[in-house]
Amino acid sequence: MLASSGVPIDRVTVSAYRIPTDTPNESDGTLVWTATTLVVVEAQAGGVTGLGYTYADTATALLIHDVLADVVSGQDVMANGRIWATLVAQIRNLGRPGIAAMAIAAVDVALWDLKARLLEVPLVTLLGAVRDAVPVYGSGGFTSYSTEQLQKQLADWVQAGIPRVKMKIGRDPARDIERIAAARCAIGDAAELFVDANGAYTRKQALAQAERFAESGVSWYEEPVYHLDLEGLHLCRDRAPVQMEISVGEYGYDPTDFTRILEARAVDVLQADASRCEGITGLLVVDGLCEAQSVPLSTHCAPSLHAHPGCAAKRVRHIEYFHDHVRIEHMLFDGVLTPVEGALRPDLTRPGMGLEFKRADAKRFAI
Repeated sequence: MLASSGVPIDRVTVSAYRIPTDTPNESDGTLVWTATTLVVVEAQAGGVTGLGYTYADTATALLIHDVLADVVSGQDVMANGRIWATLVAQIRNLGRPGIAAMAIAAVDVALWDLKARLLEVPLVTLLGAVRDAVPVYGSGGFTSYSTEQLQKQLADWVQAGIPRVKMKIGRDPARDIERIAAARCAIGDAAELFVDANGAYTRKQALAQAERFAESGVSWYEEPVYHLDLEGLHLCRDRAPVQMEISVGEYGYDPTDFTRILEARAVDVLQADASRCEGITGLLVVDGLCEAQSVPLSTHCAPSLHAHPGCAAKRVRHIEYFHDHVRIEHMLFDGVLTPVEGALRPDLTRPGMGLEFKRADAKRFAI
């Protein structure tokens, strides 16, 4: 087993893949999409390869290839914090939020995975486990689905032992009440029902809808208004039915974004996505902010990426088991975890995140 630091990173490579949705198109309250782009980073040192990824535009891959890869090469693989700070400094003139933060995220994840593999330990062991497993919630229920598709997807998750599910709303506010009632009918009274408006409503619309959603036992109301309308989110949090938690944070890219949300008292549960918020290093920073404010944290999408850090983060409540990413991760990675009794449990027999990239299977999607 490797016992010392000073292991130089030999090289960092990046590739991108566009995977079509499994229906002609998918939609939420404010967006329609027909494919998802996966950006994969592989970092090599000491004859070992670490894996990282993000779901982002191909511009993210270009930034990694043209700028970040050379910055990382030659650095000590054990110095995650120093490398992360160097990457953040490198993109100063590019703008930190968005593509730059997601590029850093993919590299940072690959380096944590590489470090754990060199030390021959699971990533959660390297990070320091707080729990053995993390609960998940099934997430999908797109507005493009028929009522029958919606009901089947949510019911299937509940029958598989996942006791909480989330659906998209906001594209047709008048129909949302009917769709939510149909979802409740499909999952029964015991399962938790979450909704995500993706910022589709105005403030007054969001509050009026919340009262109606409460009739179907909705307990999670995500992005009821635009995610940067912190005053509006605070208003929704104050006035929504007492059993309904307000959540936002998936578009947080750096610590300042999350600090603003918390200072505005805009959420009951903060969200963060390690594939966007500058990686596992960035996610642990957000976890520290939540710890300081006694606010729960929920990870957004990319469930295979979040399983290990989710078990190490103090304030994490659950992981989003998002339909598109679950499908892609099972298609293109070996070692993907499947929920057992509604939770993901890291495989402690495999080093790092426990994932292996299926390059041959991914080839047909390569950009």
